[in-house]
Amino acid sequence: MAAHTQKNNKPPKSGGKEAQPLILPKTPADEQRLKLERLMRNPDKPAPIPERPKEWNPRAPPEFVRDVMGSSAGAGSGEFHVYRHLRRREYQRQDFLDKMAEKQDKDVDYLKKIEQNRKAAEERTAKRRKKREKLKQKKLLAKKAKMEDKDGKEGDTDSDSSGEEEGKEESGTEEEKEDDAEAPSFVMGRK
Repeated sequence: MAAHTQKNNKPPKSGGKEAQPLILPKTPADEQRLKLERLMRNPDKPAPIPERPKEWNPRAPPEFVRDVMGSSAGAGSGEFHVYRHLRRREYQRQDFLDKMAEKQDKDVDYLKKIEQNRKAAEERTAKRRKKREKLKQKKLLAKKAKMEDKDGKEGDTDSDSSGEEEGKEESGTEEEKEDDAEAPSFVMGRK
């Protein structure tokens, strides 16, 4: 008789899962570590990402109520429970509507606040931009005046030294460019 034909002595399945010891986590950190290890055993397998639960909505109020309870005597003992459930359901619906209205108000307030912050930031930026432009114009005017003064002085000097003057002027403009890079972003005491 062959060993593999007996029911008690089945050969182990090849290619199956390995027998893993049962490990019970003692702390939440251990539980998280075990979950992570299980995920990383097979990185090609997609990780289960649960769907976001749907928001609870109350059941809509009935359009037509068939068994309206009157105020007369003679209601059965079961009617009170029916009334209690209807009342509870209506209170839940009203609470839900109140919470939704409050949430919408908060959303509107938040959007208004964002809009106000954006406008304030734009105003500050525009003010600073205007100030920068003003300073830029002042610098250009000062530079033009300086150049005109140099041109006026050059006209007064002899024509023999004009070549030397031009060389100095070119080096002077280079120095001005370097000065522009080192110039402060604001001018104090000038009007």
